[in-house]
Amino acid sequence: MYIITDLKPGRAIQIDGVPYLILSSQFGRKSQSKANMQCKLKNLKTGAVIPKNFQGSEQVEPADVGYQRVQYLYNDGENYTFMDLQSYDQFFLSKETLDETAQYLVEGGEVDALMFEDHPIGIKLPSTVDLLVKETMPGVRGDTATGGTKPATLESGLVANVPLFIVEGDRIKINTETGAYMKKVEK
Repeated sequence: MYIITDLKPGRAIQIDGVPYLILSSQFGRKSQSKANMQCKLKNLKTGAVIPKNFQGSEQVEPADVGYQRVQYLYNDGENYTFMDLQSYDQFFLSKETLDETAQYLVEGGEVDALMFEDHPIGIKLPSTVDLLVKETMPGVRGDTATGGTKPATLESGLVANVPLFIVEGDRIKINTETGAYMKKVEK
């Protein structure tokens, strides 16, 4: 069991059988009152973010959450199918579960599946991904009115702003937290 001072960002806890990830926590104490920990929690099943206060000697149960290496196979429109790389079992996650993380998935790519009680409930992306530029307009020399960038459609369907020198067929590194172009990947 965690006491309130153990509630740090990145830890997984369980409240009423539901797993939550602690996004932020702030310890507080007002003069003679009990200590409290104000937390921002992300529901790992629904993705909803909620605020929650924990008081004094309150104890919180840690969640049985782990990660397992999986391979993304395909998307059928509503569900994304993955394969466990150890047992070769296949499972799927819905479009709503994956939300914005789906735009960084490429068929055959490996990611970490977030597991709760041996059931997949989400995925954890690496901090960066390398994606192929499928479509972009040619950059015109001297066209810097837009800050020297242009939109590019990547192999996963993501549209990112890239520098003018990027052309179709280039492989680029994208930050998965911001969706921003980082650099061109040399072949």
